[in-house]
Amino acid sequence: MGKVSAIVYITVALLVLFLISHSPKKHSGHNRHRRLKLRSSFSFSNPTRHEPVPFDPLVADIERRREDRQWEKQYLEHTHPEFTDDHAPGHESKPEWEDFMNAEDYLNDEEKFNVTNRLVLLFPKIDVNPADGFVTENELTNWNLEQAAKEVLHRSTREMETHDKNHDGFVSFAEYEPPSWVKNDNNSFGYDMGWWKEEHFNAADADGDGLLNVTEFNDFLHPADSKNPKLLNWLCKEEVRERDTDKDGKVNFEEFFHGLFDLVRNYDEEDHNSSHPSHDSLESPAKWLFSQLDKDGDRLLSDEELLPIIEKIHPSERYYAKQQADYIITQADSDKDGRLSLIEMIENPYVFYGAIFSEDEDEDDYEYHDEFR
Repeated sequence: MGKVSAIVYITVALLVLFLISHSPKKHSGHNRHRRLKLRSSFSFSNPTRHEPVPFDPLVADIERRREDRQWEKQYLEHTHPEFTDDHAPGHESKPEWEDFMNAEDYLNDEEKFNVTNRLVLLFPKIDVNPADGFVTENELTNWNLEQAAKEVLHRSTREMETHDKNHDGFVSFAEYEPPSWVKNDNNSFGYDMGWWKEEHFNAADADGDGLLNVTEFNDFLHPADSKNPKLLNWLCKEEVRERDTDKDGKVNFEEFFHGLFDLVRNYDEEDHNSSHPSHDSLESPAKWLFSQLDKDGDRLLSDEELLPIIEKIHPSERYYAKQQADYIITQADSDKDGRLSLIEMIENPYVFYGAIFSEDEDEDDYEYHDEFR
């Protein structure tokens, strides 16, 4: 197997010079209007919402540092507004994000940041199982998932620092306060139920010591990605509480059909926006699934019986990583064999490095936005 991999990558190396000669020119034709821009997917109003992650770890690192500065600025404004008063003595304004404007210049300098060279470098890191000269959907999903895990843990660690009042590396429930975006939003998801409250906290406390370490705190913020059975069971209980309109402690078919089943169906279907099935056409598959989940045959679903579908009700990062991989392969798979060669990746670099732009009558005014950076 080692010899095969070596031959594959020697062949790839011999193609590199040819591929670079076919790399996109940022200053030729339409591409001269395409400029890679740094994003910040951080929002102080809801930092836990899902966003696509950058494809390239180098870009991700630059964006993380940018996001950290934005987060620090907004956190200071929320917690110590007296220090951010523009009229405070000695206040001196500084051009905002000056360093990151320079970073964008770096990303758009072909000599310093050449997307072809980056793809050549990253390709063997993605093509690992097996290392056969092609990137499959599963390999790309795993790559995206790995990048997402780093991103999520980084944000959780940063968030944890604001709650760890005694700086011992742990957060107790007494130290924890629900985020301001939860307290200030009456419609915040789950807060009126159990989210961000003591039962949620205790479920995340895997070792039961009354404190959350960074792994447990990360699970607390992102329970759908947790392997902690207590937290997954808590998620199921929360679904029963939210859906249980008649307050009998379980979910009947009507409560299941009007809400939960749509979430499961949307998760399972590849393109659930292409058609709108009628109520009658959906009722039969809903009844079938309900009967499969109803293990004790009482025509009601308990929290334990929701466990097999909880990952479809609350999709994990793997779900989004796969969506991202599917999109990339759909856009870059020129020969439609369901996988990507290095040539296909290099011929379609902006699928990986910025993809969406808004149409405008004046081509010079095109504004490009990153999608799967």
